[in-house]
Amino acid sequence: MRTLLYVTTFMAVIGLAFWAYHENYKTQASLDHVRELQRDIGDARARLAILRAEWAYLNRPDRLRDLAELNFERLGLLPMRPEQFGRIDQVNYPDNRALVFNDLVDVTSAGAKAQSGALQ
Repeated sequence: MRTLLYVTTFMAVIGLAFWAYHENYKTQASLDHVRELQRDIGDARARLAILRAEWAYLNRPDRLRDLAELNFERLGLLPMRPEQFGRIDQVNYPDNRALVFNDLVDVTSAGAKAQSGALQ
C-alpha cells in the first residue's frame, strides 16, 4: 500500500512539474508578445508625432495663403464675406410630425412560461 502511495505521489510531482514547465513557456511567450505590442505602439506613436508635425508644417497660414494666391485662377477662391453666412432662423429643421406613430404594438413576455409549457 505504501508503494502505491509513493508511485502516486511521484506521478503527481512529475505531472505538476510538467504543468509548471508548460505554464512557464506560455508565460514567456505572452511576455514576448506584450513586448512586441509595446514596441509597435511606441513606433505608431512616433509615426503619429511625425505626421502631426508634418500636418502643422503644411497647414501654416502663410503657406496656405501663398498657395491660394498662386492657384487663384484655377481654384476660383474668394475671401469669405459676412453675407455668405446664414441666420439661425433660416435653418430647416425636420418636421416633428413625421415621427408620430399611430399603430403601436405592445410586446411583452407575460404568459410566456404558460405558452411554452403548452407547446412542449
